[in-house]
Amino acid sequence: MNKVRLEILGLSASHTSHGSFALVLGEKHGNRRLPIIIGMFEAQAIALEIEKISSNRPMTHDLFKSFALKLGASINHIQISNLKEGVFYADIHIITAEGEEVILDARPSDAVAIGIRFNAPIYAYENIMGEAGIQVEELEQDEVEHADDLEEDDELEIEDFEGLDEDEEEEVVAQDQEDETEYQNLSIDQLNALLQKAIDNEDYMKAASIRDEITKRG
Repeated sequence: MNKVRLEILGLSASHTSHGSFALVLGEKHGNRRLPIIIGMFEAQAIALEIEKISSNRPMTHDLFKSFALKLGASINHIQISNLKEGVFYADIHIITAEGEEVILDARPSDAVAIGIRFNAPIYAYENIMGEAGIQVEELEQDEVEHADDLEEDDELEIEDFEGLDEDEEEEVVAQDQEDETEYQNLSIDQLNALLQKAIDNEDYMKAASIRDEITKRG
């Protein structure tokens, strides 16, 4: 299968649900983006590594790196390997001290959080990009040079990853369910119009949800 090289463009916070994030991966030599909805803790792990902020004690993904290095292993690359019913799958390609390649199944959020700690490249299969990638207009050169910078209003601070209490968690679930029900009642043309609007507003969390509804309908 043909592979597409990706890079991390940023983390997009939900404009409607506190505590939800979209990991936005961009085609390195193209203009497609692949938003993947991830959890708060994985988003925090990715953000901390991007910003090169060290925690007082090793986080889970840091522990994995230390464990691998102690055994003489390294990460060759991360592969977004499959997409089933709106759920992304990933593989971590590890090279052992003996030079053997070992492939571990992982969630994309964990795979990326580990991969960036090894500066490992990220890939997705072309069929996944064709099915779930979101096409965006060509960016101006100065925008390309700063593609990994978030807009000021969307800039993520460490405080954005603070835990939710039970009431807030219920609100997030309720909002997500409400959005899904709303999308189910819309036509394909209406969904495509909403998708384009979400892309224009760089609301990749919403764009990912709309894309998933369109994909479900074939």
